[in-house]
Amino acid sequence: MPDKANLRIVLANPRGFCAGVDRAIEIVEKAIEKYGAPVYVRHEIVHNKFVVDSLRAKGAIFVGELDAVPDGVPVIFSAHGVPKSVPAEATRRDLQYLDATCPLVSKVHRGAERHHADGKHILLIGHAGHPEVIGTMGQLPPGSMTLIETEQDAETLEVANPDNLAFVTQTTLSLDDTAKIIAILQRRFPAIAVPKKEDICYATTNRQHAVKEIARKVDAILVLGAPNSSNSNRLVEVAQREGCQKSVLVERATDIDWSQLQGITSLGVTAGASAPEILVEEVLDACRARYNVTIENVTLAEETVTFKLPRQLAS
Repeated sequence: MPDKANLRIVLANPRGFCAGVDRAIEIVEKAIEKYGAPVYVRHEIVHNKFVVDSLRAKGAIFVGELDAVPDGVPVIFSAHGVPKSVPAEATRRDLQYLDATCPLVSKVHRGAERHHADGKHILLIGHAGHPEVIGTMGQLPPGSMTLIETEQDAETLEVANPDNLAFVTQTTLSLDDTAKIIAILQRRFPAIAVPKKEDICYATTNRQHAVKEIARKVDAILVLGAPNSSNSNRLVEVAQREGCQKSVLVERATDIDWSQLQGITSLGVTAGASAPEILVEEVLDACRARYNVTIENVTLAEETVTFKLPRQLAS
């Protein structure tokens, strides 16, 4: 057998689970402990198949909508947030519900409500169809919010009252793309009200900064994350824009196309905010089976954020 080639792996820090994801998973686990299985969860609690499958094995049942939840059992809302119509329907049916919405998403909801109460029309920068966007738009009456997805949308937007606008953003966007859209909106609508604090969350920000840093040091990057994970897809885009064209999203080690990595001598590895560290370890083990691996850590920030559990689960 030929000698293994050498491979330097550069691990991005921070990577993987954020405080909102940790909290959401813990809510499901503690609800199963407290109420017994099954506990129902509306939508994927976070966008990661490994996490969802693990919770399913413990007694969670994932459903699309509340009409699939029988009477008399607890239901949990996902970390991405839900329209107000969802808790209203749960209350109407007398369902006990636990809200696992990330507190940083809830902060965006409250900001939108404040702007609406001030009589402003709100522009939401985000991706159509993403659960977080659906949840945010569902905080206010129809027509109160306009979705802005691209720079082109920002350039061509027509509004009834340009002096009475505010914007909020999805929490998992590309920092650079969003900054360009905001610059256009502020140029076109100088009076537009801005969030008191950046809506893009600390975890998204930190992971993008870290992947930018390692993109300059490696021949290829693997991003661990789900195809429907917004923040994971943004990490791939950020790495490619930073010059590392061989940057790909994989759900786990078994999905790696090793032919794409032929001839490389250095590999960056990171993980989206809903991808557990065990999947990173899988990738490292798979690399060790093929290469002589050395590992380098690049750390740009230490994360100490934690969020409280809902009072129903507080021990």
